[in-house]
Amino acid sequence: MRGLAFWFILSAVGYLVLGVVFGIYMAASQDHTLSPAHGHLNLVGWVSMAIFGLFYHLVPGAAATRLAKLHFAVMTAGLWLLVPGIVLAIRGTTETLAALGSVVTLASLLLFLAILARSRVRTRHPAPSLASAVDRTDVRALDSGLATKM
Repeated sequence: MRGLAFWFILSAVGYLVLGVVFGIYMAASQDHTLSPAHGHLNLVGWVSMAIFGLFYHLVPGAAATRLAKLHFAVMTAGLWLLVPGIVLAIRGTTETLAALGSVVTLASLLLFLAILARSRVRTRHPAPSLASAVDRTDVRALDSGLATKM
């Protein structure tokens, strides 16, 4: 894995590690007050970034665009604003950072929607099915080989 897909996946794993450490801290302290921040870190950081990384790995043409690089930057900024913003909101300090992080994250999701739509338009040939990708003679040879070993 290379390029933008790698950076999305690397970031996702980093956010997973942070999310696990955050969860362990909450469990050890028996204080789950910040669980909404923990949940957003895991869902937006780990799950969403991993899905985006897999998409860009599978659709390298989409990853090669400036819009995709902007998507990574905006998504990262949104997460970095959102999670601490949720902590501040829970503690009663301010909701401004959480609101800003939400808007930036939404902008990132809209960017991804545009990238997804553009990649669909640019695709001329549908992806091959698994059945067409597997040579039927190999399947028959495999079947006969298994039958003789049974």
